[in-house]
Amino acid sequence: MVLEDSKTTQLRQQPNIIFILTDDQDLHLNSLEYMPFVDQHLTKHGTSFKRHFCTTALCCPSRVTIFSGKLSHNTNVTNVVPPYGGYPKFVSQGLNDKYLPVWLQNHGYNTYYTGKLFNAHSVQNYHSPYAAGWTSSDFLLDPFTYSYMNSTYQRNQDPPVSYEGRHSVDVLAEKALGLLDEAVEAEKPFFLGIAPIGPHANIWAPGFKDGNHSDLTEVDFSPPVPAERHAKLFEGVKVPRTANFNPDKPSGASWIRKLPMQSQETVDYNDHYYRQRLRTLQSVDEMVDSIFSRLEDLKLLDNTYIIYTTDNGYHIGQHRMQPAKQCSFEEDINIPLIIRGPGVPESSETDIITTHTDLAPTILELVGAPLRDDFDGLSIPLTEESLAQAAETRHEHVTVEHWGFASNEGQVLDSYPRLHMNNTYKALRVISTEYDLHYQVWCNNERELHDLKTDPGQMVNLLHPDEVAPEMIAGAPFEKVVSRLDSLLFVLKSCKAEECICPWQALHPAGNVDSLREALSPRFDAFYEDKSRKVDFDRCEMGFILDAEGPQFEKDGLLPIFDPNWHEWT
Repeated sequence: MVLEDSKTTQLRQQPNIIFILTDDQDLHLNSLEYMPFVDQHLTKHGTSFKRHFCTTALCCPSRVTIFSGKLSHNTNVTNVVPPYGGYPKFVSQGLNDKYLPVWLQNHGYNTYYTGKLFNAHSVQNYHSPYAAGWTSSDFLLDPFTYSYMNSTYQRNQDPPVSYEGRHSVDVLAEKALGLLDEAVEAEKPFFLGIAPIGPHANIWAPGFKDGNHSDLTEVDFSPPVPAERHAKLFEGVKVPRTANFNPDKPSGASWIRKLPMQSQETVDYNDHYYRQRLRTLQSVDEMVDSIFSRLEDLKLLDNTYIIYTTDNGYHIGQHRMQPAKQCSFEEDINIPLIIRGPGVPESSETDIITTHTDLAPTILELVGAPLRDDFDGLSIPLTEESLAQAAETRHEHVTVEHWGFASNEGQVLDSYPRLHMNNTYKALRVISTEYDLHYQVWCNNERELHDLKTDPGQMVNLLHPDEVAPEMIAGAPFEKVVSRLDSLLFVLKSCKAEECICPWQALHPAGNVDSLREALSPRFDAFYEDKSRKVDFDRCEMGFILDAEGPQFEKDGLLPIFDPNWHEWT
């Protein structure tokens, strides 16, 4: 019989958590198919959540949502730079002592992190204040966060150190293994966050060096830079030529519908950009392999949950768009999530709806810590039995929101500007076996509706004057469905906590409606004709400014909008 040492025995008493967070990794452009170690260690030994969504398709707001369990309209961190986002905004909103690592430490866990935490976390402000909640950390810092061959890391409370000439992901891999060893030596259960920049664009922002985080016009984007050993892989590979890739017909609404078709020069450049992303992900894939090898050597794998996801998705050429994110199309919001650990079904897939608001509750539940009443999400089921139950009972909606600009991270070709302003919107997804809908209201009050059952590429905006709306959608009259979606989005645009999880119950406090299908019952027709509200912006803004966002569900006394005397609705 082999006796375990005391360190291993204690670490087996409570589960450890390793959280791997890539940057801008797509699901719909097939990036996971080029990562054999992720497939070997995670996909084949864990559960893939095929309907996992970010709620804001932009780095910093998304990461704050992950670590706070709250939608961006409740964190008020809505951009990547001040005044509406970035690390300074995270601090000013009082979140530095109200996020996941602090809660884990309060529950007796040691917490470790290396890589990118938030945007605008820089060589000027990393100590003003230090990021709270970390037992040990080694953060990437601006303005060098996205400089693959000139990164700067800052460990604990030491001064920043430059790693010029070394690939950032390779440096990160060494630091991650070092923190893992440090965690084991401490003989306490641990959380380890690992956040490589791959496959984000390579960026140089000279203004950031002087603390000028808001000067986005000076940012120099270029394709991600792979390690030299990967630089010639995947020759000839191209962006998947789906129906929505550089289409000959415009789609969507607002600025997207005005985009010209891309020239062959642009398409060729974007294929190169795509290959550079795949090549850069090879370092991430190797890092994943090294983490699993170390866990096996330490005999910790059986008692460790490994969560693999990304902050947001990515598009390259879809809907004629240049490389970037920040939209509510599937490429940008439907993203990888794979979880492996004790009791998690192996080599399994699920279509239950999960979002980034669910990750903090999930991790706290895994470690046995109390959940917070103000979470906008709920924990993700991780056993065969609970997953089967969730397939029948879990909510079907996703809240999506964005403020400010949309960027072009590729070359400025085809008269395509670096930034598109007025990319502020509220959107939702509603998904079941019967329907698959995407509904959005832009800040100029243009609207779009896509039926992904018949139009998976989201090429036909059924609410645009140039399109012919069907008589029926989702098994009901078209206008009837739109009115229900209007009311649902009206709740979600400013929801908090339970309202975000069960929005139909805010509309129907009797608790007799939990889905679009139930809301479409003819017995509610008069109710929605009388009470339906639409999202209407007063103006476009670069961040979350309440008086620009039109009527609010609670603010205007619209809760409840259910008349209890209409007993036939109950």
